[in-house]
Formats: sequence, C-alpha cells, structure tokens
Amino acid sequence: MSETSLSEAARRELLDLARRCLEAHFRREPPPRLSSDRAEAFGEPRGLFVTLHKKEQLRGCIGTLAPEGDLSRAVPRFALCAAFEDPRFPPLEPSELPECTIEISVLSPPRRITDAAEIVAGRDGLILEVHGRRGLLLPQVAIEWGFDRERFLAEVSKKAGLPPDAWRAPEALLWIFQAEVFGEEEGLK
Repeated sequence: MSETSLSEAARRELLDLARRCLEAHFRREPPPRLSSDRAEAFGEPRGLFVTLHKKEQLRGCIGTLAPEGDLSRAVPRFALCAAFEDPRFPPLEPSELPECTIEISVLSPPRRITDAAEIVAGRDGLILEVHGRRGLLLPQVAIEWGFDRERFLAEVSKKAGLPPDAWRAPEALLWIFQAEVFGEEEGLK
C-alpha cells in the first residue's frame, strides 16, 4: 500500500474502538470516541471497510471508498453498519458479539486500469462498474477463496449482480486498490 502504514498501537486502538462501539450500542449508550488529539496517529482520511466474522464465517461487511474524516470517526460508524445494515444478514444480536471477530481494511485510493493483466489477485481489491451496476471485492477475498485473476474478475462481476464475464464488456470500468488489513484474529482481541 502506498499510504503510510498504521502503527501496531493505532491498529489496536481502532479494533478496540470498533468493539467498544458495538458493546455500547447493545447497552444503549453513546458510542465511545478517542480523544481528538490522537487523530494524527491514524494519518490522512482514507476509505475503509469493517468486517465481522462469526466462527470464521462472514457476518457483515460495510465500508466506503470515500474518505470520511479521520479513521477514529469512521471506524465506529462502519462497525455499526456492518453489524446492523448489511442487507445480506439479519442485524447482529447481543449474544453473537462475543463470537465475532472484527477486521478493518484501510484502503488506498482506487486507480483506474484499462488492462485486467495489471490485477494481482491477493494484492489488489477490485471495483467493477458496468451497465449501471457496481461490484467491489476487498483484496483478502481472493486469498480467502483461492481466486486467481480470472476467477476474481468473475466474482466481482457476480457481486455487481451481473454475469461472470461482464468485466469483459467494452464499456466496463475497472479500478484496483490495496488495503492495509488487520483484525482481532491476529491476537488483538
């Protein structure tokens, strides 16, 4: 990733913040915040996704490509969105939270490409836009599922609700991005 990497301490703070935010929600308390003087630890605003896994299965994932202020403000928002607004899953129940691990993906700015050969599965995330539809897959999806470039392109097409070969359409637009990925499964829970 071309952006400056987050320190291990900043990663732990963001993961802890995401978990405390979900815990506070279930207690009907206001979300916790980090002190504003810590914003410099998180660098420039960047796109991000928050992913919840329950017993190593996806339980929710929502984020944004658009930087929305410093990460300490965006992480709580998208932790709540991943838990309660991912349309693929019912809202998270309080009893599920202890079984969930949190993963945060901090994104580099997307870069438009014109040749799919530029894509490196496992390094690059993909965005496909074609026929008014859009699909996005984070870089770690290719690793988790063992996708090569062709399969990754087919899966991002399907994610957009299109046939697997939609990425080949002459009007298809492709972007790649990288992500700094860290989660509680790394022993940070």
